[in-house]
Amino acid sequence: MAFPIDHSLADLTKLNLLPKSHGHASDMFPFRLSVFPRVHLSLRTSTSRLLSSLGSKVDPNGSVLIETTTPPEPSPDVTGGVQDVYGEDAATEDMPITPWSLSVASGYTLLRDPHHNKGLAFSQRERDAHYLRGLLPPTVISQDLQVKKMMHTLRHYQVPLQRYMAMMDLQETNERLFYKLLIEHVEELLPVVYTPTVGEACQKYGSIFLRPQGLFISLKEKGKILEVLRNWPEKNIQVIVVTDGERILGLGDLGCQGMGIPVGKLSLYTALGGVRPSACLPVTIDVGTNNEKLLNDEFYIGLRQRRATGEEYAELMHEFMTAVKQNYGEKVVIQFEDFANHNAFDLLAKYGTTHLVFNDDIQGTASVVLAGLIGALRFVGGPLANHRFLFLGAGEAGTGIAELIALEISKKCQIPLEEARKNIWLVDSKGLIVSSRKESIQHFKKPWAHDHKPIKELVDAVKAIKPTVLIGTSGVGQTFTQEVVETMAELNEKPIILSLSNPTSQSECTAEQAYKWSKGRAIFASGSPFAPVEYEGKTFVPGQANNAYIFPGFGLGLIMSGTIRVHDDMLLAASEALAEQLMEEHYEKGMIFPPFRNIRKISARIAAKVAAKAYELGLATRLPQPKELEKCAESSMYSPSYHSYR
Repeated sequence: MAFPIDHSLADLTKLNLLPKSHGHASDMFPFRLSVFPRVHLSLRTSTSRLLSSLGSKVDPNGSVLIETTTPPEPSPDVTGGVQDVYGEDAATEDMPITPWSLSVASGYTLLRDPHHNKGLAFSQRERDAHYLRGLLPPTVISQDLQVKKMMHTLRHYQVPLQRYMAMMDLQETNERLFYKLLIEHVEELLPVVYTPTVGEACQKYGSIFLRPQGLFISLKEKGKILEVLRNWPEKNIQVIVVTDGERILGLGDLGCQGMGIPVGKLSLYTALGGVRPSACLPVTIDVGTNNEKLLNDEFYIGLRQRRATGEEYAELMHEFMTAVKQNYGEKVVIQFEDFANHNAFDLLAKYGTTHLVFNDDIQGTASVVLAGLIGALRFVGGPLANHRFLFLGAGEAGTGIAELIALEISKKCQIPLEEARKNIWLVDSKGLIVSSRKESIQHFKKPWAHDHKPIKELVDAVKAIKPTVLIGTSGVGQTFTQEVVETMAELNEKPIILSLSNPTSQSECTAEQAYKWSKGRAIFASGSPFAPVEYEGKTFVPGQANNAYIFPGFGLGLIMSGTIRVHDDMLLAASEALAEQLMEEHYEKGMIFPPFRNIRKISARIAAKVAAKAYELGLATRLPQPKELEKCAESSMYSPSYHSYR
C-alpha cells in the first residue's frame, strides 16, 4: 500500500499505521521507524534520495520500503543525556548526520527548527541538499563568528531584561548557538539568563511572554496530568525542574510566571553540566496565586484565583509525582524550585524515599555554602567545629545550610548530630530562635532552638552569640547594617560574612559595604554577583555562592550513575569537590569560590564525586562502574558545535 508523505496523524490512525495511544508527533514517521509495520511511502525524489543514503530500500517508482526493526538496546556506557537513538552524540563535528524532524527537515521548516537551525552557517552544499537556496543571504559564516556577532549585539543593550529576552529568543530559534554563547561567555551571561535578571523576567513574564516554554500544569489538568506529560514532544526525559511559583527568589508569590526559574535552571543544566537539552523538562504547577497585583493584571497568564492549599494542593502534587514516575521511570531527577517553606520541606520528606528528588533551595544552597565555608577556613584557620554560626533567616535555605554544616561537623568529628548543632544559631522575623519559643515555631526550626534568653534584634544577637560566621538568607535587603558588620569585625580578625539573598536588591549588604565597614578584613560572598571592590589600594573579588556551582554537576552525577535516590553524603561529596577547585591564585584575591569560567570542569569533578558516592552507597544502577568517572563525565557532556547535514 502506498500513500503520500504529507498524510496527517489522523489519516495514519485511520489506516491503522499509527496506534491511537501513540498519536504524538515524536512517534510519527520517519522518526520512530522501528514502531511501524512494513509500509510503502510515496516520496518525492529528493526525500527518497536522502532515505536511500541511509540504507532504506527505494523501488523504481520512487517509493521507500521501511523495514520494521527492533529498537536499539540502551547503551551500558555512562552518558550525560538520553539514549543516542540518532547517533548525534557519537558523531564528531566533521561527521555528517541527518537533521530529523517530523520528516527530514528541509527548507523553510529547517530554518525554524531551533534544534537544527544554523542560520548563515549552513554550507553551500547543505543549502542545495535542504532547499535553502534563496531563503538565506549568500554569505556563509562560521559559528564562532555568529557568537562574536551575537555578543556584539547583546553588549549594545543597556537594559538587562532586553539581554534576557534576546537570549530567550535565540534559544527558541538556534539552540546550539544559544548554548555555545552561554558556555563560552558564562561569567558575562550567567547573570542574564539567571539571577538577578531572571527575577525581573518572572515579575514581567506575562508582558514579555511570546511563546510557551515547558509544561504548564494547572488545577484544570487534575486527573489528566499523565496525558499532559505525554503531550511533551521529547519522551526520554532525565531532569525535570518544577516550581509552583509561590516563593520566587526573594520576590514572593509570582504564580504561573515563575516558569522563568525552571527554564533558566535547565539552560544551566545543559550549559554548565552538559545534560542534553532534549533530556530536560521545565514544569510549572499552577494552583493560583495570592498576589493581588497579578490577579488584577490583564496580562497575567496563570489561573485567576487564590492559591489552592491543603488536600486539593496535595492531591495535584501527588498526581504529578506519580505521573512523572509512570511516564519517565524512577531514575528521572525531579528538582524542586522556589516552593514556599511549608510545602518545600513536606514534599522533600514525602517523596525523598520514593522518587529521585532534590530541592535546590534547601540542599543545593546548603552544598554550595558549605563549599565556600571549607574554602574560607584557609583564611581563618581551624576546623568547622571550632566556629560559631549565626543565620539571619530560618527558612528553606537557612535551615538547609545549617543542617548540612552540622552533618559535616558530625562526620568529621565523629560526634552526634545534636551535639554538632549547638554552635549554630538562627534568627527569624521574631528574633533569636531559643528553647522558650519551641512550642510556637515551625517543625523545621525546632532543632535550632537552643537555651538562651530571647533576643529581638540581630545586632544584639551578634554581640551575645559572638559568631565567627554570619550568614544571611532572609530575603530582606540591607539587614546587615553598618553596626552589625562593624560588630562582626570587632569580634573577629577576619569575619566571614555571607549575604546570600537574591536578587541583588534583596542582598543583606553589598560587597562594598562589607569590605568598607570591616576595614577590608571581611571574607565575603553573596548570592547575586557584585563587581570587584577597591579598598585602600587593594582589589577584592567577592565570591558568588551561586547554586549553579552545584546542581548541574550534581544532576549529571545522578544521571551518569543511574542513581535512584539522593543521599546527604552525596551533597557533602559535592561540597568537597567544589572546595577542591580553589587554587592559590584565588586565595590571593580573597575568593572562596573558583571562577565560573572553568565551570564545566568543576561540574565534571562534582559529577564524578557524586557518582562515586552513589556507587559506594549502593544507590547506582549503571553497572559496571566506570573506572575513570571524571573522564566519563567530561566525555558525555553535550557539545553545542554544529553538525554537518547530509
